Amino acid sequence: MTTYDDRASLTDLTTTAERVRRSIEGVIEGKPEVVRLSLTVLLAEGHLLIEDVPGVGKTMLAKALARSIDCSVRRIQFTPDLLPSDITGVSIWDQQRRDFEFKPGAIFAQIVIGDEINRASPKTQSALLESMEERQVTIDGQTYELPSPFMVVATQNPVEMEGTYPLPEAQRDRFMARVSIGYPAPEAELQMLDVHGGVSPLDDLQPVAHAHDMVKLIDAVRTVHVADSVRRYAVDLVSATRSHPDLRLGASPRATLHLLRAAKASAALSGREFALPDDVQALAVAVLAHRLLPTAQAQLNRRTAEAVVLEILQRTPVPATQQPGQGFFGQPPGSRRL
Repeated sequence: MTTYDDRASLTDLTTTAERVRRSIEGVIEGKPEVVRLSLTVLLAEGHLLIEDVPGVGKTMLAKALARSIDCSVRRIQFTPDLLPSDITGVSIWDQQRRDFEFKPGAIFAQIVIGDEINRASPKTQSALLESMEERQVTIDGQTYELPSPFMVVATQNPVEMEGTYPLPEAQRDRFMARVSIGYPAPEAELQMLDVHGGVSPLDDLQPVAHAHDMVKLIDAVRTVHVADSVRRYAVDLVSATRSHPDLRLGASPRATLHLLRAAKASAALSGREFALPDDVQALAVAVLAHRLLPTAQAQLNRRTAEAVVLEILQRTPVPATQQPGQGFFGQPPGSRRL
C-alpha cells in the first residue's frame, strides 16, 4: 500500500490524477469544478449521480472519465424492459459440462455507465444495490467479487418524468455525490462549437492512466489524516440535517462516511496529507443534498435541500485551525504540504 511517507510515489500519483483531469476537461468545456468532483468521487471509492437537463453533456462526462483510464468500461442504457439479470448476470445450463455456468452481466466492469437510470423499473434498479455498497454480486447463492477500481456513474433527467421511476432513498444514499453540469458560459459554448463541430473529441481521447495507477492512488487517499476536530465537524453537519425543521428525512451515517472519504480525496488532489474543514465545506452540498427530503411546507415555499445544507454550513461552527502542540488539525509538528 502506498503511504504518505513515500513522497516521490505520491507526487507521481498526484501527477497521474492531474493528467486524467486535463483529459476530461478537453471534452467537457468550462466545467472544471464538475470534473474535479468526478475525480474526487472516483478516488474516494464512491459512485456519482449526474442529474441535469438533456444535452448538457451528462453521458459525455461519464464516457470521458471512463476513456481517460485504461480499464474495463460497460454502458447500460436503462429502459423499462431491462431485467435485473441484464445487469448482474445469469447462470445458464451447460449441456457439455452438465453444470450451470455463470454469464457475467454488464455490472462486471471497473467503470459502469448507467444512462437514464430512472427509466428502469424499481426491480431492475435494485439490482445495483449490492454491487454499489459491497462491490460484489450474489447469484444463486454464489458471490462474485467486482473488479477494482469500481465506480458507477449514473445519469438521469429530472425534468422529463413521464415513464420514469424515481430512485428510492436507499439507492440515492448509495451515490456518494450528485452533480449538475449546468449550461456552459457563452465563451465555453462558442469554444465547444469549434471543438465538437467536426468530430467528437471522444473519438480521439486516449487513456492517460492505468487502472492499477488509480488503485494505488485510492490506497494513498486512505492514508490522508483527518483530525478529530474535522471528524466532529462532519458529524455536526450531518446531525444538523436530522433535526432541521424543513427536512422530513436527514442524512444517514453512510452520508457522514462518504463526506469524510470525499474530503480526504479532495485533500490528496490538492497535494495535502491532511484534510481541512474547507474540504468538508466544499463537498457538503454535493454529498448531502440528494439524500435529503424536504417537508411538504418547505416544498410549497420552494425551499430546496441545497439551500438547507448551505444554511447548516453557515450555522455550524468551524473548528479552530490549530491545536496546542500540534500542526494543522492534529498533524504532528513539521508536517507540510506536498
